[in-house]
Amino acid sequence: MDFEAAGLLDGLEGNERKARLDLLERLEADGVTLDELTAAVAEDRLALLPIERVFGAHYTAKEIEERTGLPASLMVRVRRALGLVEPSADDRAFSEEDLAAAGAIKLALDLGISEESVIELTRVLGEGMARFAATAADIFGDTFLHPGDTERDVALRYAAMAQQLTPATTPMLEAALTSHVRESARRGIIGRAERERGQLSAEEDTVVCFVDLVGFTSLGAHVGAEELGTVATTLSELAAEVARPPIRLVKTIGDAAMFVSRDVAPMVEAALGLVAAAEAAELPSLRAGLALGPAFSRAGDWYGNTVNLASRVTGVARPGSVLATQEVRDAAADDFAWSFAGRFTLKGVTDSVSLHRARPAPGSDADPDPEQVRPARAERRPQTKRQRAGRSRRRGPS
Repeated sequence: MDFEAAGLLDGLEGNERKARLDLLERLEADGVTLDELTAAVAEDRLALLPIERVFGAHYTAKEIEERTGLPASLMVRVRRALGLVEPSADDRAFSEEDLAAAGAIKLALDLGISEESVIELTRVLGEGMARFAATAADIFGDTFLHPGDTERDVALRYAAMAQQLTPATTPMLEAALTSHVRESARRGIIGRAERERGQLSAEEDTVVCFVDLVGFTSLGAHVGAEELGTVATTLSELAAEVARPPIRLVKTIGDAAMFVSRDVAPMVEAALGLVAAAEAAELPSLRAGLALGPAFSRAGDWYGNTVNLASRVTGVARPGSVLATQEVRDAAADDFAWSFAGRFTLKGVTDSVSLHRARPAPGSDADPDPEQVRPARAERRPQTKRQRAGRSRRRGPS
């Protein structure tokens, strides 16, 4: 290939030009076409082509069908459900791992799992894996990108690290899945009514809790995107710390987190603990809202009026407070110190709602000495510009 005539060396001099030429020659020898190289240069991703080769795709959807019996149309649909670009009939978009996955999907279908259920599982998997992959890419860059690297340096180092680390990641994913399936089995109930219906209960009484950071949107006007992201990451870490059985962390979305539980008192305690932890970590103030009632789970998320009510309660809670409906208060009346906050008219709720503020019962484990909590948090998370900005705005708008 004449790389110079193709314009692939334009604007480069000295060591940078030499490194680009060496990388192009290596990729050409590895079978990369001139069109692929030209597109990669134009999109400024030439250094990432070797890592793409590590995760190489060799099969078309039709070839997957021939090898596994899984219809090519379903394989394309699965890829779309994963959130990936839909390939054309001739695109070699599928890898050895895709081939193995197709065999697993075929087995699931043969055992009686419906095609729609497979797509639902795939969609949830895609959402989680997209987040995992994006996080892994950020960590990869932070760890293996060095000052002054040429494209060749990045390409060869990234590819070498991917070859070593990718096989080690598979047991992590398998262990995480096994642990979550086991925990789901522990939480599940299949009683007589479910056996007679041949179907799990559509709804169950659940206490739902939302927490959010007060003034997070306005904080973005005063700190950089990276520091804002650090605030959200810290919230996710703290939320995961308090989410111990019977509490389940459903999701975190930027400045908010959602929890569910069948047991009321542990949920209230977790909400109080999370609000205190945010204070100790010098984040902007958290507020929490809880509601108790029927809710149903689908595709890993929770739905129903109780979920909507908990979200609305959070919206009227004061910074640094845990606000709950009457049902929550009644179910945990003796476990906490409660004060009546008033009756509120909430958006989307027909009748006004009595709300109560929860505080730790005096002398309880949930009422620690703040002078003991704060140094421990400070030791774990040294103060940064982000923390100082959050501290100055802790009493921001609700």
